[in-house]
Amino acid sequence: MRKNILAAASGAILALSPMAFAHPADKYIAKAMLMTAAADVTFDSKHAFEEFNMGRGKFLTGMTGNIYVFCFNAADGKFVAQGNVNAKDLLGTDVRALKDPTGKAYGEEIYAAGQKEGVIGEVTYMFGKPTDPKPAHKTSYVTRVNADYACGVGYYD
Repeated sequence: MRKNILAAASGAILALSPMAFAHPADKYIAKAMLMTAAADVTFDSKHAFEEFNMGRGKFLTGMTGNIYVFCFNAADGKFVAQGNVNAKDLLGTDVRALKDPTGKAYGEEIYAAGQKEGVIGEVTYMFGKPTDPKPAHKTSYVTRVNADYACGVGYYD
């Protein structure tokens, strides 16, 4: 009897998982992706940045494909990786200069969060999705990866 209940519960969880992981889980996916990205940058930053910039596979995910990695140089704030196909023009620019359509200087917050090693900062702002460049509410998790780089991964509300 107990085995049947466990089997039924497991089946229900698996059957409902696409629904359960639709949008609310994106914040958990984003945080997990940030940890994976940080490990990849620590192991081989050049290869990791190439992967992030391609914006596919494990570094572009979520139910809508709108969760991606971005990284910047911790010293000068310049982007070295950008997984959003609609934001490739940001590569080489200073994150601190970014403002959203409401005028919020979120780039300064992202840069500040990227200075704290071992701490994951949370920054909210408006930004276009890879699937739609129209600005949408976004929350990014940002952390210092090592002495040279900081990375972030965000999800759209």
